[in-house]
Amino acid sequence: MAEKPVMVVGLDDSEHSFYALEWSLEHLFGPFKLLIVHAKPTATSAIGLAGPGGADVLPYVEADLRKISSRVAEKAKHICSAKSVNDVVVEVVEGDARSVLCDAVEKHHASLLVVGSHGYGVLKRTVLGSVSDYCAHHAHCSVMIVKRPKVKA
Repeated sequence: MAEKPVMVVGLDDSEHSFYALEWSLEHLFGPFKLLIVHAKPTATSAIGLAGPGGADVLPYVEADLRKISSRVAEKAKHICSAKSVNDVVVEVVEGDARSVLCDAVEKHHASLLVVGSHGYGVLKRTVLGSVSDYCAHHAHCSVMIVKRPKVKA
């Protein structure tokens, strides 16, 4: 029997990415082997060029980033468990989310990459960069961008 294709789901600590995970589990999971990847920023990238004294805060920033990554991984496992999906691998990889996700696709020979959409406007997307847009152009597999439905007011 052929091995199941791999589906990589990229997670950050936003509700948008957890929605994408839940949506994937409800709509796509059956035929895939599931790999959840969280890209943990480096402490230096998180504080940028802080100037004098910047090195003093690095250990605190690193500790916070580790806590966030741990929380993301635990929440992902909880969501999967609640949907009776127990055969899941969660990886926390340090680096820029764009590179981390594209590298995970290559490393695991993924057939599908799923990411959430923050719904940024053009200006914010230009300044911050869009992980989903980058992955759609650079990942060597199909990319599904899951958007949360707009809540009608």
